[in-house]
Amino acid sequence: MKRIYLDFAATTPVRPEAVAAMLPLLGNVASNPSSVHAEGRAARAVLDAARLTVARALGAKPREIVFTAGGSESIGLAIIGTARAAAERGRHVVTSVAEHRAGLEAVEVLERDGWRVTRLAVDSAGLVDQAEFAAALRPDTVLASIMLANNELGSIAPVTALAATASRAGVLFHTDAVQAPGLLELSVAALGVDLLSISAHKFYGPNGAGALYVRSGTPIAPQIVGGNQEFGLRAGTENVANIAGLAAALELACAERGANAARLAGLRDRLEAGIAAAVPDARFNAAGAARLSNVSSVAFADVLSAALLIRLDLEGIAASAGSACAAGSLEPSHVAEALGLPDEYRRGVLRFSLGHSTTGGEVERVIAILPQVVAEVRGVAGVV
Repeated sequence: MKRIYLDFAATTPVRPEAVAAMLPLLGNVASNPSSVHAEGRAARAVLDAARLTVARALGAKPREIVFTAGGSESIGLAIIGTARAAAERGRHVVTSVAEHRAGLEAVEVLERDGWRVTRLAVDSAGLVDQAEFAAALRPDTVLASIMLANNELGSIAPVTALAATASRAGVLFHTDAVQAPGLLELSVAALGVDLLSISAHKFYGPNGAGALYVRSGTPIAPQIVGGNQEFGLRAGTENVANIAGLAAALELACAERGANAARLAGLRDRLEAGIAAAVPDARFNAAGAARLSNVSSVAFADVLSAALLIRLDLEGIAASAGSACAAGSLEPSHVAEALGLPDEYRRGVLRFSLGHSTTGGEVERVIAILPQVVAEVRGVAGVV
């Protein structure tokens, strides 16, 4: 039987339109967009067109778009680069305990270099309290970084309000929007952010391509040096083919957002209703909060998520326990820990994330298989 892939929040397949944009740039004369000859100028034209496409998708200026090798690099450049560039104003940053590891480890780098870091607690939906956020901003705070949509829970943060609070305090604001393209409208003006990170492989583009929006006038220091590419903010010859794929995928993701999000929300709701009716002691994380339409985080009592994932994989179903970047550990993810789940639920969290190819039939098959899988794993755990 055909396998069911429900891990689109980890990565998405490259859509044909993105492949079509990339192929002409892979098979002929290699070209460097920094070269002045005709081949270089042709590559530069592709790069410029891609930058314009991304800028339009975000409501930004082309010069405010910096291409990177992915979301982690974009997040690191935003946090470390901005903090270091603004160090004369202060050496304090604010973030939350439920950020992606790329953000958490970026602030750890700063902390080792002497910056002070405030990590805000989150509620049961993985969201920071707005009053606590405001109270954490100090005279020496230079940057706050709060993700737009949590990668494990799908919960959507009130970034517009948080960014406005930061702006009034004279604090720069970055958001990790890696999970959002194609599911949420991304207008940097409406969000009010100074920096925003995306990654192509989350919206049906290629691995190894990302972008960072940097509002004009925002201080930021390059983290990869050795050339003047990307307006001096990211040295190294640009991966023109992957960037072209990113731009093509982002343009389509934005155009299809409304219809796609509505369809996925219906499938997610059916999945959750089926699980709730058939599996005892299951709870849905962030269920009462605004969420991405394609993500369902479910905690099962008295079971290990790793065991569930193995059994589901044997049944032909691909899911995850949370971020793929932290896979392989038997311990609860840092996000699950931050939610304050009861002990019997903390190690039994699964994330189902739906995508373009997900069908109603696939959802029904998961609903049919999951109760027996959970019962079998609980039975083994009970014997042990």
